[in-house]
Amino acid sequence: MAGESPLSMMRADRPRMVQRGGRAAAAKPRRRPRTAIALVALIIVLAAGWCGLWYYAASVADRTLAGWVAREAAAGRLYSCGSEGVSGFPFRIQAHCVTADATIKSSTPPFVVAAKDITFTAQVYHPTLLVGEVTGPLTVAAPGQAPSFVATWSSAHMSVSGLPPNPDAVTVTIEQPHLNQGSGDNAPTLFAANDADLQARIIAGSADNNPVIDAVLHFDSATAPSIHPLLGEPLQGNIEVVLRGFKDLSPKLMADRFREMQASGGNIEIKSLRIERPDAAVTGSGTLTVNANGRLDGVIQVAVYGLDSIVPQLGIDKLIGQGLDRLAGANGQNGQGLSALNRLLPGLSGVVSQSANASVVDDLKKMGQQTQIDNKPAVALPLRFANGSVYLGIIRIGEVPALF
Repeated sequence: MAGESPLSMMRADRPRMVQRGGRAAAAKPRRRPRTAIALVALIIVLAAGWCGLWYYAASVADRTLAGWVAREAAAGRLYSCGSEGVSGFPFRIQAHCVTADATIKSSTPPFVVAAKDITFTAQVYHPTLLVGEVTGPLTVAAPGQAPSFVATWSSAHMSVSGLPPNPDAVTVTIEQPHLNQGSGDNAPTLFAANDADLQARIIAGSADNNPVIDAVLHFDSATAPSIHPLLGEPLQGNIEVVLRGFKDLSPKLMADRFREMQASGGNIEIKSLRIERPDAAVTGSGTLTVNANGRLDGVIQVAVYGLDSIVPQLGIDKLIGQGLDRLAGANGQNGQGLSALNRLLPGLSGVVSQSANASVVDDLKKMGQQTQIDNKPAVALPLRFANGSVYLGIIRIGEVPALF
């Protein structure tokens, strides 16, 4: 039509086009507001449910942690915090203890263990699994005294699974542990490693009825020179042990547990043993028992690579010196072992030590059977425990103190 713009003409045509169909098309109902309201309501219900789940899980985790604290208190280990709090909403429960310490009254004399802080975390979906992170340094001291031992690390984690007072499994993992005797920069080092972890779990029975425990220890680049010269160079190893004969896992002293083992005819099964350093390695397996004196008896069949490196560090020369002292005492003389030989002829003690060590190596090789460790020549020998004394073949190499 004249005088109408193209836009108005297009608008005018719409009704006519709809009318050709006979009647105007019905408009679709708008459901978006109802859908949005339902979605918001669902989110609110889920959020409320999750909050309820979190608080329920938090209460379970709190009771679990309190149960473990009560279990430790029954064993004479009393824990306290300078300050504490609970956080972690919405996906986890986290209990934080600042300036944590434990008074160990079950020991004679008693001592106090203190750490900077400890955090225990549990996931909402698994509140009975507690994972702890300990911040060092950790100190051990007599009440009111300076620390006797100080331990540091880059990270330390512990997990405990199960309902108190009966754990199902315990795992401890420590990165770069370092233990000193006393505090200060000049304190001697007792133990150091790149990492160490211990895993223990019940494989038969239950925590309150004759548990059989499987424990696996792993360490890497570990040294403990003050314990034995053999531990002066970095070692790495894996040891798996099965303990049988415990009555239960209720809080008690380790001496009492080994008394139970002895009374029930239990044992310590060394399922696998492997300790190595660049110049030597030892593998083995066997079973040990505890006798009525609390001493170890039994045999571990071992294979040794690097006898030439190990034997000089077993202290054969000291045994020779002790023998010379006894001989001198029997003759009424005041001898001092190998040092007495040096007074007779300077350097003689070194010759005797080297000859003795070489003789011991030859004797051990003759006593044992030839085998291999990682395609390297080794000797298979019995590592025998007799009332606490330890023998490699027929060579006495040390003694294990009584377990009770």
